Amino acid sequence: MKHKEIILIALAAGLAVAMGYWWGHSTGSRGALPATGNEAASESRRILYYRNPMGHGDTSPGPKKDPMGMDYVPVYADEVSEGPQVRISPDRLQTLGVQTERAASRTMSSTIRAVGTVEASERSLYTVSPKFEGWITTLFVNTTGTAVRRGQPLAAVYSPELVTAQEEYRSAVEALKSMDDATPEAQAGMKALVDGGLQRLRNWDIDDADLADLKKGKEASQSLTLRSRTDGVVIEMKARNGMRFMPGEPLFQIADLSDIWVVARIYEQDLGSVRAGQAATVSFTAYPGRPFTGQVSFVYPTVDPGTRTARIRIELR
Repeated sequence: MKHKEIILIALAAGLAVAMGYWWGHSTGSRGALPATGNEAASESRRILYYRNPMGHGDTSPGPKKDPMGMDYVPVYADEVSEGPQVRISPDRLQTLGVQTERAASRTMSSTIRAVGTVEASERSLYTVSPKFEGWITTLFVNTTGTAVRRGQPLAAVYSPELVTAQEEYRSAVEALKSMDDATPEAQAGMKALVDGGLQRLRNWDIDDADLADLKKGKEASQSLTLRSRTDGVVIEMKARNGMRFMPGEPLFQIADLSDIWVVARIYEQDLGSVRAGQAATVSFTAYPGRPFTGQVSFVYPTVDPGTRTARIRIELR
């Protein structure tokens, strides 16, 4: 009896195994059943590897400690994406102060700061330089920094050559007035002498106001007034009372300061960002809180080999 029970139990077990194999094969051909929520969650939280807690690139397939005794941090399956991404923990983002913004196209700008000096515009410099030899008899402007107006007397000078030229011009004017009965050819010849004498005085930069007195028949003046040809400030003066001057010798230099230059020095690496026409803001220690707006008018073509800086010119009104 016991032998028969054993045989029946073996047959039942074999039948159960065969039925299980058939059921598994048939369900496998139709597709696996979807995993439950718990099974999917466990798969996403599956630990892939462990990484160095200090952010270094070394990883470990299992738990371990770094040389400082800190545990490696587990990296889960749901923390790793297929594409290249940079992931930073929220704690690290807050520590670094990282901010994110949507990418957009925009104009990039930068500010270049430099130190400069104020100079008079070379275009507005005027030099009083007589074209004749003479002596200074009186100085009307005797200090640098004096503001002058166009036509203002600067100095009275004496020149024998100038007195002679005045006398010749005055005599030609008087002679022309007395030739009413002369032939046209004679009048034309005298008129040419008058015009030549007048032009000679003008070539010496004699002011028209002084020439008007000669035209009226007044006596030639022993001294002639040198006048300013522009509005501005006397920035250099070599004239002194009683001094002798030669033709072409500069006596006064006058600068019209309605326009000025600020010459700044910028470093070599900033040269590519500066070009003529750009706007520039200039501030002065003498005028705190009062910026002045100018324009870059020129970038000098050379670099100082000692300081590796280049000069730029900013024009201000």
